[in-house]
Amino acid sequence: MSRIVYLNGDYLPEQDARISIFDRGFVMADAVYEVVSVLGGKLIDFAGHQARLKRSLDALEIGNPLPDDDYLAMFRELVTRNEITDGMIYLQVTRGNPGDRDFAYPPADTPQTVVAFTQSKPGLADSPAAAKGWKVVTEPDERWGRRDIKTTQLLYPSMAKMAAKAKGADDAWLVEDGKITEGTSNNAYIVKGNTIITRELSRDILHGITRAAVLRLAREAQMQVEERGFTPEEASEADEAFVTSASAFVMPVVAIDGKQIGNGAPGKIAARLREIYLDEMRKTAI
Repeated sequence: MSRIVYLNGDYLPEQDARISIFDRGFVMADAVYEVVSVLGGKLIDFAGHQARLKRSLDALEIGNPLPDDDYLAMFRELVTRNEITDGMIYLQVTRGNPGDRDFAYPPADTPQTVVAFTQSKPGLADSPAAAKGWKVVTEPDERWGRRDIKTTQLLYPSMAKMAAKAKGADDAWLVEDGKITEGTSNNAYIVKGNTIITRELSRDILHGITRAAVLRLAREAQMQVEERGFTPEEASEADEAFVTSASAFVMPVVAIDGKQIGNGAPGKIAARLREIYLDEMRKTAI
């Protein structure tokens, strides 16, 4: 069965979906995106992702082409048409097609381009990686300064991911001014004693939707949370570490730059957070 995608109000077989070569998402990466996970055919933390989509669009002065109810209906239609039980929905909104290439923004009434597609990931919540943990390496953070805007400018994170894979690791933790900002597509955490440490929100990191949910659930579970930067050296001396993202949920990290973290196995706090996060998300999925 051909995958059905959404493009500007139409549901099409993926091979029939086309956009202009002048679309600013293509020529300028002038676009934002969101990824929403699907578990049991339902959407995880949809409201959080929609709120961040609006924030990203506002930051770039791109109009929001659809109301929340239309996004929700579209996502549900894609889940149904593609028979998705577990997986993800990728949504991208661009500034649209100005009819030619120009650094200046097109007129404000230029229609935005809206694209969405599904990715089927059976057993998404049962990833074997969660039982063994990830290995990460550090790479310099050479991205642009507005990492809080979820744009499609992902070339450097992709390069860092490939550098990590070339070193036999699963991901890279990016370092700026001696401290870790985040992973290539996730927020980074260490645990020291009973305290969870993660970088504070700013323009330096993406304001993760999974991050917000996990920290809320950690506090509700009476876990201590400290929001501040930490160094690679602190990470290597931590008792455990993990990352969070919409697709990895809570993923333990067991080594950094070849040195094991803690006892080199996924830690109890990361495992507990993954458990309570998935339980809460399944209960509140729509």
